Amino acid sequence: MARTQSLTFLAAVAALVASPAEARRERHGPERGIDSLNQPVVQRTDYVMDLDARSGGLSVAEKARLRGWFDSLGVGYGDSVFVDEPHGTGPGSADVATVAAEYGLLLRRGAPVTTGAVPAGSVRVVVSRSIAFVPNCPNGGKLRGPSTTSPNYGCAVNSNWAAMVADPNDLVLGQTGGVGPASDAGTKAIKVYRDAPPTGTRGLSEVSTRGRSN
Repeated sequence: MARTQSLTFLAAVAALVASPAEARRERHGPERGIDSLNQPVVQRTDYVMDLDARSGGLSVAEKARLRGWFDSLGVGYGDSVFVDEPHGTGPGSADVATVAAEYGLLLRRGAPVTTGAVPAGSVRVVVSRSIAFVPNCPNGGKLRGPSTTSPNYGCAVNSNWAAMVADPNDLVLGQTGGVGPASDAGTKAIKVYRDAPPTGTRGLSEVSTRGRSN
């Protein structure tokens, strides 16, 4: 009986000691330092359409169907177009690429996994659309304490970041770095800047302070 009372007493003391910490955590929120709780979220939606390519490529009617589908989706900058063929790249992919080029889009490699197998004699066109946003922003909620950041902290910066990124998927996976045309263009721009003669060597332009007479 005495042992039971001692355990009860120790449990009560532990609860009293822990209660201020729990109250502080409840009032201030999670202990995350200055890391923002408002982070971008990427949402991807895949739209799928199967086209008849039994003649080798797409017929005029199938191309018209594809254009109508693109128009209904409003495809444009930021969308990714993939082609999935059961036996590798063929004339159907080239026809889809031609139609996609009319909308300013290029085919991308590595079609997303979709439901069901591609029917024989068909090509599957996948339009992948990703958006990035910061949920629960703006958040002008009540401050949680003097030693924590505002609930709105990070909303402005991360919302603008999510809105301006060209490919929202880069927020998840990023891009593989490497030496290529992009670096060559940057090097060329730096060379042009360095080789340009200083503006002071051209002399000062003559500017008249007199107004024109009528």
